[in-house]
Amino acid sequence: MPARKTTTRTKSSSKSSSTSRTKARSSAAQKTAPRKSAASGSVASTKVARKRPASSAYKSATKKPVVKLPAKSATKSATKSATKSASKSTTPAEQLREYQRKRDFTKTAEPAGARGSKSAARKVGELRFVIQKHEATRLHYDLRLEIDGVMKSWAVPKGPSADPSVKRLAMQVEDHPVEYNSFEGTIPKGEYGGGTVMIWDTGTYTVEGAGDRSQNAAAHDEYAKGELKVRFHGKRIRGSYALVRTKGQMRGGGDPDKPAWLLIKHRDDDARPEADFDLTSEYTTSAVTRRTMEGIRERGPVYGE
Repeated sequence: MPARKTTTRTKSSSKSSSTSRTKARSSAAQKTAPRKSAASGSVASTKVARKRPASSAYKSATKKPVVKLPAKSATKSATKSATKSASKSTTPAEQLREYQRKRDFTKTAEPAGARGSKSAARKVGELRFVIQKHEATRLHYDLRLEIDGVMKSWAVPKGPSADPSVKRLAMQVEDHPVEYNSFEGTIPKGEYGGGTVMIWDTGTYTVEGAGDRSQNAAAHDEYAKGELKVRFHGKRIRGSYALVRTKGQMRGGGDPDKPAWLLIKHRDDDARPEADFDLTSEYTTSAVTRRTMEGIRERGPVYGE
């Protein structure tokens, strides 16, 4: 009887061991056997596949969006362009190309400012200025300052003021030849700037704080910086003024590629309240011929003072 019990236990132990080995083999087989994909029913390998490069479509879908910064405003671009242009050394002939391109000198009596003219040949000592009353599409006043052999020019819609509290918009336009200082007449209708031009004031100006620099060098530097502080020695406009480049851009006139400026009177002995003394209302005739705008239209162009 004891022997039979031992045999039974031995058989049971052997059977259990065999069953365990069978289960182990079965489990191993299942691990190594291919399995069907739940999604498609196709056979998928359990081996770790090499990482394949993603398709272009996948890259496009997962690529992080590129945020493009807004382009620089036209205002900053115009200001930067003006500063670069001002600091660059060019000849009067080069600076007058835009002026000449816009005009047909077979039709207009305006000076051409040709190569070799007194615009380029004149030795710069005192710097000259002119303010011309211009009855074109809109009545305005053109301020011109001699710098680097040409007349840097601004259209001032309301004209200059002797009141320090008044800031006058000055829209920069193309450079003009020095000969334009003595132009008074009528530009034919249909031509660029067509209308009557009067020499409203003329004279010289000095740059304040020039120091050891020549007046032209100081004017060149301050113009490039965008803040010209000058003293006018004219027949009508006198004293200290500032011409300041702004961060704004042209609106309703002027050259859209050039920045807007402000013409501001400084507080000095020549300053006067606008309510008491309006420069443009006080002086309505030519500073050199004493003619009215109507008189200039009737007589035609005049050169020289």
